[in-house]
Amino acid sequence: MQLCSFLQPETPKTPEIPPSTMRLWRPQAQRNLRNQWSKLSSSRHQWHPSSSSGRTHATSLVNSYLSHRYMDAMDLGVLSDMPNIRKKACSKLLKQMELQRDRLLTSYKAMVAVVIDMTNLSKSMRCFLKTTSGSAIQQFSKFSENNDDTGDGGGAPVFTFLSISAHEMLAEELVEMFKQELVLKQRLLVVELLASSCPEKEQSNQLCWEDELYHGEADDLNMCNLYSKDTAEAFHPKISGWKSKTSNVESEKNPNHDVLQVYLTTWLAEVNIDTFRVEEIFVTVEEELRTSFS
Repeated sequence: MQLCSFLQPETPKTPEIPPSTMRLWRPQAQRNLRNQWSKLSSSRHQWHPSSSSGRTHATSLVNSYLSHRYMDAMDLGVLSDMPNIRKKACSKLLKQMELQRDRLLTSYKAMVAVVIDMTNLSKSMRCFLKTTSGSAIQQFSKFSENNDDTGDGGGAPVFTFLSISAHEMLAEELVEMFKQELVLKQRLLVVELLASSCPEKEQSNQLCWEDELYHGEADDLNMCNLYSKDTAEAFHPKISGWKSKTSNVESEKNPNHDVLQVYLTTWLAEVNIDTFRVEEIFVTVEEELRTSFS
């Protein structure tokens, strides 16, 4: 595979730690990178079932909403003569919508959890020397205990080609795709679907972009750097390579069947996740992790 310029074999910088410590640091750093990339791969695979589950619940919610909305115009055939049949059907559909809204929200929370996990993993690739172990044997940690310890071995390659910072750049690129997909596809569509399926008696308290969809969502999005404390709301969605002409997010009022169908179709699309690039990143890393420094 052709490596990008910043991933080409590099001449190790003079380590900030002694050669004897470097010999101990590198195996620890290698072990940590293998663990973090393995966990990142697992998190990536957890995204798809959560997204698929969310789409299923969104479809059920839309179907129930449309059935409820157009109940008066439906031809119920022989059932039309049953007393209060439309009223009973609407009551049942409202209960189904409430259940499906909760399930959709649960799927969304699961996707937020995946992105939080990926964000934390992308920031846990450095390997620091422990200075307070009280042992004659040198130990290492994911957390810095010394401001002079950068945890990257002075920029030296951990395996054959890539330094810690190169691994971090690949992980950040990967995580950024999922972060933007979460805001654009999942949160935007969840807000729209929850708002559009809101019972008429609750229309005055209809959800908007600034609202928390569940208790603690602001804290969760802040952990992913997807929440603005200045405006007290989630960052607005964006599409990679495209600049929006508006900075506002306004919900569609009473969307019709066609609009709701677009929502569901959009859920299936990988808008900000370049699946080819994701695979390329993992193949590059897997090849690197199979090598050893000589």
